[in-house]
Amino acid sequence: MIYIKLGKVPTKRHIQFRKPDNTLYFEELISTIGFSSIYSNVYHINPPAKINQVGDKQKVVIEEADYTLKPYHFFTNFLPEGDYVNGRKTLLYNEDVRFSICVTNKPMDYFFKNAEADELVFVDKGEGVLQSNLGYIKFGKGDYIIIPRNTIYRLEFDTSVENKFIILESFGPITVPKRYRNEFGQLLEHAPFCERDIRTPEELKTFDEKGNFIVKIKKGNYIYSLHYDYHPFDVVGFDGYFYPWILNINDFMPITGKIHLPPPVHQTFEAPGFVVCSFVTRMLDYHPLAIPVPYSHSNVDSDEVLYYVDGNFFSRKGINAGSVTLHPGGLPHGPHPGTVEASLGKKETIETAVMFDTFRPLKITKLALSLSDESYVYSWKN
Repeated sequence: MIYIKLGKVPTKRHIQFRKPDNTLYFEELISTIGFSSIYSNVYHINPPAKINQVGDKQKVVIEEADYTLKPYHFFTNFLPEGDYVNGRKTLLYNEDVRFSICVTNKPMDYFFKNAEADELVFVDKGEGVLQSNLGYIKFGKGDYIIIPRNTIYRLEFDTSVENKFIILESFGPITVPKRYRNEFGQLLEHAPFCERDIRTPEELKTFDEKGNFIVKIKKGNYIYSLHYDYHPFDVVGFDGYFYPWILNINDFMPITGKIHLPPPVHQTFEAPGFVVCSFVTRMLDYHPLAIPVPYSHSNVDSDEVLYYVDGNFFSRKGINAGSVTLHPGGLPHGPHPGTVEASLGKKETIETAVMFDTFRPLKITKLALSLSDESYVYSWKN
């Protein structure tokens, strides 16, 4: 992403860096894809490998449903509230990504680290502060929060409002599409967002505290509780390219055309096995004979999932904010009957939605199936 530096760091990597009492700070290199991709050098008050106690572990249970090949519509507005980690409700998953929804306003009295997946957390509702060992960032409605695996963090919620998060756990790095960047990594002029839109950690808070601090670590379908006798935010400084960051969906600048453009123009992120697209308020096609709604298409290579945030979803009937649709590969899908004619002459669409397309089939959980609108498959009949 963008090189940043927060706090105090020495003039060179891997050299002596001393505290005021003349003892050494402890350096940690956080590297990705071995030593071949982005990294940060982090400086701690305490040895980062020091564990005080190994606690219990909890199995993450995901139950695959017995489902068939058809379009699906899931209602998510009545999911129960839960804890940010244990309260995640997984609806869809495969070998590359796990799609969950979490409704919560319960304070986190622990810290969390996802050691097996990068996380994309979309804020459908709520606001607060992402607190991490690599700095603090305020978040609010419409934010994509990108949290690289191995980041220790917790969310401080505004508990006066409902907080609803869409969470994609990616088993490979979540990045900005390569076609948006030049050979130096800078976002190009034609990219739908730029570096000014990206929010990086605003403040590094250093805690030199002793006590019993629990870090819940997710790995291999388990959540492990490890106890440390020092505060995990004991970082006095870091620099590099590895850190959490935020992009708001409303800072995505839509690309429009004379006739209807395909979904890749809405792409915002990519990861091994899937892409993420943002649909925002935009001008519609301006050819005199344009048909503004998407044409029917077959997903030859992918499953398509849409989470509807807000607005008027004029190519679909019976869809509301909080709806999730799944159109699996193998079946064509397109606008509902009557919506093509109704769209003719429209100049803009006012909507917000998040889409992700996977290149391997998605599995449906029993929970998702219990939220399914069984009439949706027949909604193209009339």
